[in-house]
Amino acid sequence: MEHDAAPALPPRCHARQRVVSAAELRARRTRGERQVLLPGVYLLRAGAVTSEERLCGALVYASRPGTDGGDGADGQAVLTGLAALALRDFAGAPPLHAVEQVDVLVPRTRRLRSTGYARIVRAQVLPEPEWLLGLPVAPVLRAVVDAVAQTAARDAVEALLAEAVGGGHCEPAALVGELRRARLLHRQPVADAVETLLAQGRVLAEERLYALVHAYGLPDPLWNVELRPPHGPSLGAVDAYWPDQAVAVELDTRASHQQGHPEGSRRRERLAELGITVVHLTPHKLRDHPDQQAVVVRTALMAAVDRHPDDRLVVLPR
Repeated sequence: MEHDAAPALPPRCHARQRVVSAAELRARRTRGERQVLLPGVYLLRAGAVTSEERLCGALVYASRPGTDGGDGADGQAVLTGLAALALRDFAGAPPLHAVEQVDVLVPRTRRLRSTGYARIVRAQVLPEPEWLLGLPVAPVLRAVVDAVAQTAARDAVEALLAEAVGGGHCEPAALVGELRRARLLHRQPVADAVETLLAQGRVLAEERLYALVHAYGLPDPLWNVELRPPHGPSLGAVDAYWPDQAVAVELDTRASHQQGHPEGSRRRERLAELGITVVHLTPHKLRDHPDQQAVVVRTALMAAVDRHPDDRLVVLPR
């Protein structure tokens, strides 16, 4: 006995009325023109198939629980990859009509197979979908990672990553972290593109920090300087430094797999020993909560009277 069920698509997905599963076709007892889109999925008309109909067909195919010999999953399916990005008009993705393979994200326990133009992508946990044209679509971060997984050309990979960050959809460190979890960083096109991505992300973060200082009336710091004790190795560079208050700001634009490095911990301990307060700011907090970050910096500056920084510290241009 089959257990086909229609995916829960909102009524505004107009193509869904024409795209049906085998069980729906039998229930309707429709005898008009039809064509097969995918195994067990039909389009109730003849002629050329539209992009929206192809997407609905992939979702109907992936959303039928109990037909794949699996565990009776609940039929969840979400568009991802280039199809999801094309729905968002990503310049780095082809037009929707030119997307050859439609990637559909399903729970890991499903035993569906890719077939025709529908490519099955598995996830331990499905992300909360966004709805576009009445279709469930993976968030940009997940969609970009899935698209990169199917892209070999360095220019195409770089364009997708740059647009995801430059368009404000996600932060560089978060994107690199997802690429790492997807085990894609070892691929040379991805590794090359990531270096460019992190450099661009740092520039954006620095611009936000400059804007924060001026917009909230903070004292002008020394920008991009190296801190060095009179004797001993350099303590490294900081993005902003207020010498009178011995407060430094560091932008945390590192990828998540670089965070927590023991050298960074030793450096922070050494700075604290010299009486320097280091404030760590992240790009996404500078973007989304600049007022809160301004309070953090201002509080550190106001607390300077309680400290006695090492006056012998040498400050050099980076």
